[in-house]
Amino acid sequence: MDLNEKVAIVTGASAGIGAATVKALLNLGMKVVGFARRKELIESLVENHNGKLFARCIDMTKPQEVLDGFDWVTKNVGPIHVLINNAGIARYASILSGNFEVWKRIMDTNFMSVAIGCKEAVKIMREHKIDGYIININSVHGYYDCLDSNLIMYTSSKSALRIMTENVRLELAKIGSNIRITSLAPGLVKTDIVESGYGKDKSDAMYDRLPFIFAEDIAKTIVYLLSTPPRMNISEMLVRPTGEIGTKISPM
Repeated sequence: MDLNEKVAIVTGASAGIGAATVKALLNLGMKVVGFARRKELIESLVENHNGKLFARCIDMTKPQEVLDGFDWVTKNVGPIHVLINNAGIARYASILSGNFEVWKRIMDTNFMSVAIGCKEAVKIMREHKIDGYIININSVHGYYDCLDSNLIMYTSSKSALRIMTENVRLELAKIGSNIRITSLAPGLVKTDIVESGYGKDKSDAMYDRLPFIFAEDIAKTIVYLLSTPPRMNISEMLVRPTGEIGTKISPM
């Protein structure tokens, strides 16, 4: 896929994997639109972007804002070629003692917003005859249970995302579409998601005791996926820190 001057949307673009991905895609010559609530952080990511970086203030838990965001991109930047569904949150949320509003925010951010993004991206790509690429940023928690009841809603959202991504791939194949889709599942990545969800002390303690990778490592993996030939769809990819012991990834 020739990505120069093509349009990409990156959700959760203000920090972490999203921010690193924005920079990586700009380096490929793409026009990149970042979706996040903290629009000013997206705008400050790169100083000299040659007019190719666009920031939209969007709450991914609000479907109409997401739909309006895609519509704005098509009308003002161009039809989308690449979608990186990166927005996600992690919070304590057990079933027996959890808070319904927290449950809903986790599922709306980690699953529903991705489903809406996939639907809109495919619609736009097909309307404009674009064989595009969708990458859903998942987690190794989507592939195994970390056995922490406090993380059950997070784990459930990521498991659902894994299943949904594969079913979108099947739907695309059945209609003869060449749009590709990948579930990219990192292990522990050093970003602010742990601190924002569980506090600085637990974040520091977890990164002190566990191996981790960096957001830039995942951004480079995304660039690799986009570089693969159109005949090839890597439908699932797990990227773990060397030495990771799966069931131990937990802030507890």
